[in-house]
Amino acid sequence: MHLTVVDNGSDPADLALIGAAIPEAGLLPLGENRGFGPAANAGLRRWLAEGRGEWAVVAPHDARPRPGSLRKLLEVARAIPRAGMACAEYGDDTRPVVDPYLGGMVVPLDGFGPWVPTEHPHGTMLGLRRACLEEVGLFDERYFAYVEEADLALRAAASGWEAGMVVGALVANPGTNVTRPVVEYLQTRNTLLLVREHFGAYHGFIRLGIAVLSTLYQTVRPSRRAPWFDARSRWRAMADQLRHRYGPPPARLLALPPSPG
Repeated sequence: MHLTVVDNGSDPADLALIGAAIPEAGLLPLGENRGFGPAANAGLRRWLAEGRGEWAVVAPHDARPRPGSLRKLLEVARAIPRAGMACAEYGDDTRPVVDPYLGGMVVPLDGFGPWVPTEHPHGTMLGLRRACLEEVGLFDERYFAYVEEADLALRAAASGWEAGMVVGALVANPGTNVTRPVVEYLQTRNTLLLVREHFGAYHGFIRLGIAVLSTLYQTVRPSRRAPWFDARSRWRAMADQLRHRYGPPPARLLALPPSPG
């Protein structure tokens, strides 16, 4: 196994700590925050160019896999001839799917595994097959972060590749350093992009209407708000989707301090 740490603009002192703590890792500093998808692509391009190994696994810095989960993930995925993407599970008895109107969501786990097909693999610990990436490409960098794994899975499925969740390969994602407005903005904008790109303008229009009504409802009913609700970020996300503005979120959102917890 070869480990690559792709860094999205950490301070030089933090980069030195990473190098000292994981001397066997290859460090790939990008110098700025390019988002999860573009940073993963930087590491994946290096891997593809080197030509080593059939599988690569990507994970954010805060992924916490259980012992043995990586081995199980790869053992199960390797046995599926057309498996292009394989993700770990959270252990909450759900699996991620893509709804043509709502985008990514989870439903009760309806298979015993160890391989459970899914249209929207979790990105917290995600295995990617070399042949699949060489055919369909890497993450779409317009998404910046969030929802890009669903887009890649739908593109892969259109080319005959399978995506699945490996039951028993457990990973935790206990917290986030991302602010609530950034999460709300990216989730809203990127879901609208996903639905329109893969299911057409009609579905995209319906999804935009759902976003408008949901935002109005949660604005006037604070007790019904989702944990990450932020009305201004939602409105900005909808406006940017209509303007086809993608990539990093607005600078003012990135400058906010991390949300507690």
